Amino acid sequence: MVCDLCGCKNMVAFTPYGDQSRRQRRLMHRALGPQSIPNYHPLIESETHSFIRRLLVDSSKWIAHTRRYAGGLTLYVMYGYEPAQMNDPHLTLAEECVDLLANKITGGGGLWPVDIIPALKRLPLWAPGSGFLHKAKVWKAKMEEFVDQPYDYLKSTIKAGTAVPSFCSTLLMEEEREREAEKAMDIDATKVDPAKEAERKKAAELLEFDLKWTANSMYSASMDTTITATMHFVLAMMQHPHVVAKAQAEIDRVVGHGRLPTFSDRKDLPYIEAIMSETLRWASPVPLGLPHRVMEDDVYNGMFIPKGTLIFGNNWAMTRDERIYPNAADFIPERFLEEVDEATSKRRDPRNYVFGFGRRKCPGSHLIESSLWLLMVTMLATLEMEKATDDFGKVIEPKVDFNNSVFRIPDAFDCDFRPRSEQVLSVVRQTESSA
Repeated sequence: MVCDLCGCKNMVAFTPYGDQSRRQRRLMHRALGPQSIPNYHPLIESETHSFIRRLLVDSSKWIAHTRRYAGGLTLYVMYGYEPAQMNDPHLTLAEECVDLLANKITGGGGLWPVDIIPALKRLPLWAPGSGFLHKAKVWKAKMEEFVDQPYDYLKSTIKAGTAVPSFCSTLLMEEEREREAEKAMDIDATKVDPAKEAERKKAAELLEFDLKWTANSMYSASMDTTITATMHFVLAMMQHPHVVAKAQAEIDRVVGHGRLPTFSDRKDLPYIEAIMSETLRWASPVPLGLPHRVMEDDVYNGMFIPKGTLIFGNNWAMTRDERIYPNAADFIPERFLEEVDEATSKRRDPRNYVFGFGRRKCPGSHLIESSLWLLMVTMLATLEMEKATDDFGKVIEPKVDFNNSVFRIPDAFDCDFRPRSEQVLSVVRQTESSA
């Protein structure tokens, strides 16, 4: 259902292991591997500062600002596209399709009757019980639009000569230069070798196909993970003012009051790092992760698991394991400041769980991790985040509900955001003039 009927089979999360998945992984590592992330630091800083400025202008739309930040950052990194407004068509389509994928297509674990009885996909559209085929037809068209729309924008900017450096444009231009260099190296450049030309054309088409689907996978995976973690961060800060006070004291001591934090400060802010780790653990953005299919018969803890079985890595259970995280339901950043041996340190690092496992690990995890850190530290440096109050000054306790089948995104809740001081306002305004 998910792969064939709904057109998602070329997404990184659903591509079976083989040549295509290996090509996708190489592209992702090239674009978003740990060695590439420092190249994006200036962009992350610029987008973070823009987010803070928008939040200070209208904090009532903080969730919309967060969505614009999360989607806009990845859109720019992948395609060189910068959303200019809140209801940008690319962002609107992305939100619609990620919600469709999470809550309709893969809702309930992504298992449909047609996955158990494949012959059902040949049901006539008029037959009773064929409703899933009608849905799949509509959903497939929408998902293909989601993949094609930003990529078509990119191709139009390349053709017009206005493309800015991005993951897709850089790889496409590098490929073009390599093809031209190969042609120049031919012994007799005046003669066209049809076989070589056909081979080059096939390779170029394959690259474009892989690039289009890989970029979309990184875009869609990064967006809701960032939103989920950010909303849980805000919720934790509202509910734990002593954590905010301790974090702000560390920032003030290391960064001072005359500038905003940068990535160069990260090594000197251990408590912020602890807050980041605890947020990822406490939030557990994708509680059950993505399904993995067993490729061979296996035995685990005495249990036989036949080939083809769908299995889920229970991130929620791992990040709530009382043996590793005592009082796991509580938000306690200090747990990550305790001295432990290397093996325990690795086991308790939520990054080893919350971004997935093996070949299904979130392709944008390094970008997400870096952008979340700067977003959190900048919000703590510039803002007070407290529970909202009504017209009579009574505190409104946030009502936290979850209605997303895949991502643990809380439903909207109010928060009172205020600048920490007039000096903070001045420093934030200066970022606009230097943008």
